[in-house]
Amino acid sequence: MNSTTHTKCVVKRKPKETDETFSFTQSKQTMKKNLCDRHRPKRYPLLSFWELPDYMKDNEYILRYYRVNWPFKQALFSLFRWHNETINVWTHFIGFLLFLGLTLANLMKPRVVDLLQLLTRSFSSNAEKNVSHNIKDLLLGTTVLFDLNNEMPLTVELQSTALVIARWPFFVFLGGSMFCLFSSSMCHLFCCHSHNLNMFLWRLDYVGIVVMIITSFFPQIYYVFLCEPHWQIMYLAGITAMGVFTIATMLSPTLSTSKYRSFRAMLFCSMGLFGIVPAIHACFVNWTNPRRNITLAYESGMALSYLTGTLFYVTRIPERWKPGWFDLAGHSHQIFHALVVVGALSHYAATLQMLEWRDSFGCDTLP
Repeated sequence: MNSTTHTKCVVKRKPKETDETFSFTQSKQTMKKNLCDRHRPKRYPLLSFWELPDYMKDNEYILRYYRVNWPFKQALFSLFRWHNETINVWTHFIGFLLFLGLTLANLMKPRVVDLLQLLTRSFSSNAEKNVSHNIKDLLLGTTVLFDLNNEMPLTVELQSTALVIARWPFFVFLGGSMFCLFSSSMCHLFCCHSHNLNMFLWRLDYVGIVVMIITSFFPQIYYVFLCEPHWQIMYLAGITAMGVFTIATMLSPTLSTSKYRSFRAMLFCSMGLFGIVPAIHACFVNWTNPRRNITLAYESGMALSYLTGTLFYVTRIPERWKPGWFDLAGHSHQIFHALVVVGALSHYAATLQMLEWRDSFGCDTLP
């Protein structure tokens, strides 16, 4: 009896359907992931100093938290994000808003004063005044009345011993300060966008500093030498000519680089030191003025703030001592920004003193 041996062969078939299903599922997941990535907002990381393009390497002691090649939208919203320019942006933007408020307050001040005079004179507590007297005072105290029938303003002059001194030099200073502070904050906010915009904004920033220095001289020289117009013209023409030369110099692409930081600081300081000449002259001209010491104290505070800020700007202290420690807060440029605002406010206070003095005495000899 022959025994038949049966060999059992197992043939494995490739699970074609399974592979196709898996491939389709994987492809679907990939498409879904790509679609999600497309709609997900792109993240723009903060880089280190060594990752920067050459044109952005300005301060080797600030090591991290740089923005590079950010679109306008992301650069704008970085106003609310921490990076090494955040405080630089906010110090001068807050300063701009502060001076904008001061400008609006001074523009509205005459109307507010007239309203207060109206209320004071109309609602006096004097028992001897009757209703008819109050109505009379109301009409006399109003600066501008309107004829409802003709809709034409009738001007009634207020009885006041105060003189009306021109305000335009005062507003020139306020306008120059706002231009400087706003251009500076926008420069630090959008300098991360591109090379061309970076270079343009830095030049605009330097021009803003020069404009602020020039316009700061206008109220002081105008009001101090109000009765001597030849000195007014000479000093204002001198500082304006120096400012135009400095602006022309700052517009050079080469002089806008970090290599010429000290040279730029020297130009700014030379413009500021020009003010020593009219300041000494003013002291002699107004030696008996009781407001002289108060005004000098404010102006000295301004000069000290500006010079100290420039010293920080040039020396890059304190980040020079501890590189990387002051990347986000406390580095020299932030200190410089804060001192610029302090100096401008001190100059504003000095200008108010001069305005009050000239409004009271004009060109008359002081008592």
